[in-house]
Amino acid sequence: MADLSTLTVNILDREFRVNCPKSEQQNLIDSAAALDRRMRDIRETGRVIGVDRIAIMAALNLASELLSTEGTSTTVIDTVNKSINRMQEKIEKSLNETEELNF
Repeated sequence: MADLSTLTVNILDREFRVNCPKSEQQNLIDSAAALDRRMRDIRETGRVIGVDRIAIMAALNLASELLSTEGTSTTVIDTVNKSINRMQEKIEKSLNETEELNF
């Protein structure tokens, strides 16, 4: 895993350091920017309070959009599900680390 590097992304005014293969860095940057926009949109509605809830709503909305695309193959769905699971693990890890720093 020598091609891994640490990349810093900002999502909803919070900084996250994520290990990422160099070949996937741009995808991570684009994904973080899309998630940031989605979370800001949700926050601006004022109906969802709390970063955790906003993140979950954004993830659910994105997953729903991806899975409802017509002509989606099983391979694409599996890939999306794996990506969502990886993102969820990274979000949970980052939130846990942030909580530890706040104590």
